[in-house]
Amino acid sequence: MAVFTPVSEADAETLLTQFNLGKLVSLRGITAGIENTNYFLSTTGGEYVLTVFEVLTFEQLPFYIELMHHLAERHIPVPEPQTSKQGRRLTTLHGKPCAIVTRLSGGYEPDPSERHCRLAGQTLAQTHLAGASFPMHQPNLRGLSWWQETIPKLLTFLTPVQNTLIQTVLKEQSEFAQTQLYQNLPYGPAHCDLFRDNVLFDGTYEQPRMGGLIDFYFAGCDTWLFDVAVSINDWCIHRNTGEFDIGKATAWLQAYAEIRPFTEAEQHAWPLVLQAAALRFWVSRLYDYFLPRPAQTLKPHDPRHFEIVLQARRNGNNPELPKVTT
Repeated sequence: MAVFTPVSEADAETLLTQFNLGKLVSLRGITAGIENTNYFLSTTGGEYVLTVFEVLTFEQLPFYIELMHHLAERHIPVPEPQTSKQGRRLTTLHGKPCAIVTRLSGGYEPDPSERHCRLAGQTLAQTHLAGASFPMHQPNLRGLSWWQETIPKLLTFLTPVQNTLIQTVLKEQSEFAQTQLYQNLPYGPAHCDLFRDNVLFDGTYEQPRMGGLIDFYFAGCDTWLFDVAVSINDWCIHRNTGEFDIGKATAWLQAYAEIRPFTEAEQHAWPLVLQAAALRFWVSRLYDYFLPRPAQTLKPHDPRHFEIVLQARRNGNNPELPKVTT
């Protein structure tokens, strides 16, 4: 983890007095994650996750917490933030913001099948539609403006070929964002980080069941197509080449389209949005690799992976979006 806030059983017992969640049974730290401190919190009332936020502030957090609450109320399988006796879903622990959310069942699948892909695509579409009525707005904080700000800081670390690629794609994306086509894309709250390790599955590998979507702390308002592209760039590729596994990609996209059909504008924008999604994670991984935060101790991801994915997207062997049939 980048940082870690120790939480004792006495801390947890004191915190629980603010809620109607029962008495503490057990508290166990979760080693996964790079931004927040997380504990599994078992009480006589149920199973929860306690998160202490190490980077996000009280001012930034309401968008994420209230979005999860909004989605959970609409029966989307996401962690549901718990409301205190005082009516708050954010509180404080050791001077840092914290929240308690329901613990979802299941685990993540590192090698998803087409069945897993269908479930993930279907659930993301349901999430987009449910989020359309969410009243709060926050842009994707790792979107175009962040790329424009961050890429110049990285150029000194890159080879001439990498420099040319990253600056060319940034220029194309900046121009694309000014077009009417981009303005016509369906837009709203988006997860923006729906990699395979942010989806939990129950059941068996052969007969999986959706457990839920987790880790909404990179969420923001963006085009829903960008959210789709981020997902299939991780779920539906051959890891060594970045090229698509067409069977998985087709299953994922068809399942999504059965819930929310893709628009004509999305059909035209798809190749550029796939590149945008690859660029976003190439940039963030370059940033974490070459310009890590002082407290970060977790080994950063290899940025070359998303460089390869971006090159594959530019090669054009991409699945088409399913078309609406009448």
